[in-house]
Amino acid sequence: MAARATGADAGSGPSTSQDEQHGTRNKVARSILDHGPSTAAELALRLELTQAAVRRHLDALVAEGVVEARAKRVYGSRGRGRPAKVFALTDCGRDAFDQAYDQLAADALRWIAQTAGGGEVGEAAVAAFARARVEAQAEKYHEALESVPPEDRAQALARALSEDGYAATARAAPAQAGEQLCQHHCPVAHTAEQFPQLCEAETEVFSRLLGTHVQRLATIAHGDGVCTTFIPRAHRHPKTAAAKPPAARTPEPSKTSNASNATKANEAGRNPA
Repeated sequence: MAARATGADAGSGPSTSQDEQHGTRNKVARSILDHGPSTAAELALRLELTQAAVRRHLDALVAEGVVEARAKRVYGSRGRGRPAKVFALTDCGRDAFDQAYDQLAADALRWIAQTAGGGEVGEAAVAAFARARVEAQAEKYHEALESVPPEDRAQALARALSEDGYAATARAAPAQAGEQLCQHHCPVAHTAEQFPQLCEAETEVFSRLLGTHVQRLATIAHGDGVCTTFIPRAHRHPKTAAAKPPAARTPEPSKTSNASNATKANEAGRNPA
């Protein structure tokens, strides 16, 4: 009689099965990446799986948006019957694998610096590119902030940044008169590590959009967990201060009153006739 599984073994069974399923599913996607659009039969042959098992994994990958089914392109005359269905990676599926976008961006910025002459001139050229890049994003952020009162702009900017993949939040700064804008993700972190001009240009745009000087406290590019920007609390608008009613003043005594008081004072020291 087989021994009963312990609690730990019993609990790890479903998890192990799920990991195996996930691992096999990744192999299916990787095979499509390496060999191009493939039929279920071709995948089953390459991975030494049954076609039924491959189709289950393909159905899951299609549901996740990683692969998509297409009609197989046929060159020349096509035989009878329905055309074979092939499965290809979507853009989302390709992004799930390692890409060289960071290296490409770094190489491009390095080329800009060298073409400009290197040194300080090259760094200035990279900074100009960084500002132009962020300015394009700033136009959309400006539309999101233009109708928002100053005290709510940090929250509005955080929402706009999140829509662009920065996973941003805004909260009150601890023990300080202001707020902290936190970006929990940076799509260009690896490139910004080599070219800090990208972070500097972004900080300048934040300052202009929020209408106040801001201070960058931490960046993911420098090894911090979150990009953090301190935003001082907005001061009261001058019109609000001017609207405060003036303090009441004691009215000056009239000349007539002064003369009357003086007369009374002189008469107070004389004896009646």
